[in-house]
Amino acid sequence: MEQKKWSLQIGGRILEIETGLLANQASGSVTCRYGDTVVLATAVMSKNASRVSGYFPLMVDFEERYYAAGKIKGSRFIKREGRPSDTAILSGRAVDRTIRPLFNSRMRNDVQVICTVLSYDGENDPDVIAMIAASVALSISNIPWDGPIAAVRVGKTGEEMILNPVNGEVTDGEIDLLVAGTKDKINMIECGAKEVAEGEIFQAFEFAQEAIAKIAIFIEAIQKEVGKEKTIPILIQGTPEFEEKIKEILLAEGLAEALYNKDKNIIEEKTKLIQEKVQQYIEENYSEGIEKLKEIAELVSEKVADNIVHKNILEKEQRPDGRKLTEIRKIDCQTGILPRTHGTGLFTRGETQALTVATLGSPGDEQIIDTMEVDTKKRYIHHYNFPPFSVGETRPMRGPGRREIGHGALAEKALIPVLPSKEEFPYTMLLVSEVLSSNGSSSMASTCGSTLSLMDAGVPIKRPVSGIAMGIIVKDKNNFKILTDIQGLEDHYGDMDFKAAGTEKGLTAIQMDVKVEGVTLPMLEAVLKQSHGNRIEILGKIAEAISEPRKEMSQYAPRIITLHINPDKIRNVIGAGGKIINAIIDETGVQIDIEDDGSIFITSADKTSAQKAVEWINNLTHEVKTGENFKAKIIKIMNFGAFAEILPGQEGLIHISEISEKRIEKVEDVLKVGDIVPVKVKEIDQQGRISLSMKAVKEDN
Repeated sequence: MEQKKWSLQIGGRILEIETGLLANQASGSVTCRYGDTVVLATAVMSKNASRVSGYFPLMVDFEERYYAAGKIKGSRFIKREGRPSDTAILSGRAVDRTIRPLFNSRMRNDVQVICTVLSYDGENDPDVIAMIAASVALSISNIPWDGPIAAVRVGKTGEEMILNPVNGEVTDGEIDLLVAGTKDKINMIECGAKEVAEGEIFQAFEFAQEAIAKIAIFIEAIQKEVGKEKTIPILIQGTPEFEEKIKEILLAEGLAEALYNKDKNIIEEKTKLIQEKVQQYIEENYSEGIEKLKEIAELVSEKVADNIVHKNILEKEQRPDGRKLTEIRKIDCQTGILPRTHGTGLFTRGETQALTVATLGSPGDEQIIDTMEVDTKKRYIHHYNFPPFSVGETRPMRGPGRREIGHGALAEKALIPVLPSKEEFPYTMLLVSEVLSSNGSSSMASTCGSTLSLMDAGVPIKRPVSGIAMGIIVKDKNNFKILTDIQGLEDHYGDMDFKAAGTEKGLTAIQMDVKVEGVTLPMLEAVLKQSHGNRIEILGKIAEAISEPRKEMSQYAPRIITLHINPDKIRNVIGAGGKIINAIIDETGVQIDIEDDGSIFITSADKTSAQKAVEWINNLTHEVKTGENFKAKIIKIMNFGAFAEILPGQEGLIHISEISEKRIEKVEDVLKVGDIVPVKVKEIDQQGRISLSMKAVKEDN
């Protein structure tokens, strides 16, 4: 391909797209540069049908390269990048969630999109650039896709909206919004906010949509200039006669009625019997390609069920479990149900149940985050587990996947704005949500469970946080219905999954995915308005279980004592080669964490041991003042006096004239090494040398 470049000014910087230079064997390949951050995106589609069955086989990979930021990372023995970091996984999910809805779900060609970060300038977010690059690569390739899409990040400081803020502006701002969509709709949202009102969030959506449209039109122009002719994809579909017959069987066997029941298990049992009837028909009437026909029948069943749910909600406002559109399922909140954990919260909403357990640790338990983008520490960590029994299934337990990491990150993001500062509460907080039963919105159940668990643990959060999952059923831009608290079936057949979390004061986190091309701004405005009342209702249920953080922590939680010393005295506590600090730890059994600003955190489950360590450190770091009295230990005899240790590592001179009121010929006549004597600090000179007096103590008495 001929090398070409295009550029667009956006957010005060130049967005540059280049083709024809790198990776020319890919179906579509571009580099996207913004500032000095550069991402290579490639898109490739297989010529043959995938061996994967049951879903469209799209693979999206986000590849961090440490060289992009000029770093050499890894262990002493292994320097090759290994499994992707959680940050890279979340970035890959963002790209996937944005481009997937614009593919034909019946495609069975393997499609792989790889975004590789080649250069990172520390300011311009590679996530946004990767999403744009992936969109261009797909648009100019031969791969059938209904794009383009574009993406931007929006920040807000004070009253000012910032388009594609640099990293410092993101950290300090009230909003961190990643949003993507087509030139007239939004199809992916990821947002963290510091208790921001719905109206302000909507203004950020409007601000983003304007920039997204500009970039999408820019990409359309590139596609018209160099885009390849689209290949006819391999679709899994039967003859019109076959698909119509399957539809007739489904409706005759009562699929419309089977989908409507308050009990998820009954719905599953009834629909399973109907599917067995369909499979029986196929086996009795066809001798070849039976497995493929069964897969086609499943797709027809999905489409028929989708139409039934859409029709009933749009025309009758009839939901599968009989609730009103704005109605939340029954909620139950409990705390303190486990005897030895530091805090527990059990949140049940309908058939979705999440148990969140809080564990408090020392500052030294912070998680070290070492990625291409950042080197930092986390003192608040949320893990989300989704075992197969939660949906009545069996499958291997192989650790968290992309979904678990994404849901954990969302629940974590929702609580961060209300956490106490490290100065107020120096503990490291690890929350683990175990999803014990799931029928929709388990991530928001985990968020509510986190609030319960933190308050049960005695963590002084500013305000409780609740979360709700909203859905939408769309006929056209003017005919749509918003659903509160979507269950699994509504999530599956609905057009949007919009999760909103926040306090009574404002939103703290939003995440949105769609199964359609996107949603309009009026739709988002309606969702925000309806979700607000729902969140407040859930906060009321949480308050009934626990209205404020417990005054006392669990007896099994460690206690932390915080000291602040002169940073110049840190070496006194550590000692040569860590000798002193290790002696304190060995003798008292405490854990000690020291920071560069002189903050010392002493963690112990035993109060006596902690106080002993405090006294030891205070003695090591005590800044001696003139006039103070001490019990001093004689450590060295000289002909002109004696050196005495008044505190560990601190000594002074008792001149021979300051030993006694009487004249002394030899110091050895009165003192010997090892003696403990009362002394008073007489003087501290400009060099910090301490003069001591035994005589002054006697005079005072």
